[in-house]
Amino acid sequence: MTHRRHLLAGLGAMSAGLSLPRIAFASAPTEKRLVVIVLRGAMDGLSAMPAHGDPDYERARTGLAISPPGTEGGALHLNGFFGLNPALSGLKARYDRDELIAFHAIASPYRERSHFDGQNLLESGGVQPYALSNGWLNRALAGLPADARQGRRQLGVALAPAMPLMLRGDAAVTSWSPSVLPGPGPDLVARLRKLYSEVDPKLRAALDGAVGANISPAEPGNGYDPFVGLMRAAARFLTDPDGPRVAMVESSGWDTHANQVGPYGVLSRNFAALDKGVEALASGLGPAWSESAVLIITEFGRTVAMNGTAGSDHGTASAAFLVGGAVAGGRVVSDWPGLKSANLYLGRDLRPTMDLRAVMKAVLQDHLGLSRDYIARSVFPQSQDLAPIPGLFRA
Repeated sequence: MTHRRHLLAGLGAMSAGLSLPRIAFASAPTEKRLVVIVLRGAMDGLSAMPAHGDPDYERARTGLAISPPGTEGGALHLNGFFGLNPALSGLKARYDRDELIAFHAIASPYRERSHFDGQNLLESGGVQPYALSNGWLNRALAGLPADARQGRRQLGVALAPAMPLMLRGDAAVTSWSPSVLPGPGPDLVARLRKLYSEVDPKLRAALDGAVGANISPAEPGNGYDPFVGLMRAAARFLTDPDGPRVAMVESSGWDTHANQVGPYGVLSRNFAALDKGVEALASGLGPAWSESAVLIITEFGRTVAMNGTAGSDHGTASAAFLVGGAVAGGRVVSDWPGLKSANLYLGRDLRPTMDLRAVMKAVLQDHLGLSRDYIARSVFPQSQDLAPIPGLFRA
């Protein structure tokens, strides 16, 4: 863990001592990949990353606490202060290979408790819900130089039934979702391709992308999970030579008001699916994983204390993860506020001490190569005074 004084000193040292990557878009389209995973419903950050080093953790989380590392069913060891949920063994392996950075006590600017408002702010990148009609990730794609778009049918893809706000906007993007209906025969696909080529090249491009990413909607006997299937599809889109290099994937069901704990509870199943999904993406990307980053975020956290139905209610700060071959990982970044009652936000929530947009800005600047000025002006408006966290990516 990095305390406040160590965080500030460490960031200054990283900024001075690391040569952050400079990506020249003018010479060729980028081969950097970015996947943004949105955990809808508000992930419990203290279950994802239990803070066993905090002397108030066990008391504050009575009924919800994860056992410490080294005990049966206990958390996975990270750095002596924080652990990782035992269902996240794949992310732990990435951490040990210096491919994962974990953030704690982090939040968007949102401070209320509505899923709708919180997700709107998380996706729009603004400071007030519903003030913006397009998404921060689309605005980022729109800011890429023309050379970065050369040869791309779409710049981004959403693995979702409908286009989420985060990718809505002027930049060319598409969406894909698996169908439960029987797949079309090759003759029908060929006829559609010919028809679309003659009628509308955009329809032909969308059809080609969908066919290229097509996967079976079910894999009986292989422990199939829909989220894992979406991540495999994302890898197919991102490895298409002419396809997008940025994807957004949704994961639902993180609103754990009841029966939150236990190895067979919904939260453990969600963590296991998330873990397998990241591994499926890494496997599907193959060599491209070394140029990839995956940002895992949620709209807000949950209450520190257990509620009356063995769950937790809507809170404020949570955890976030940045994982990938391009990530300079193997560490936790947190200005930890503590779990004493007096330190909680409004007396009930983990207090936010880090702005999620500082991580997002670093991803766009140091991984995708957007200018700091454009990010502050157009991607995250009204954030000129918020600096991106330096040193998150390999030099």
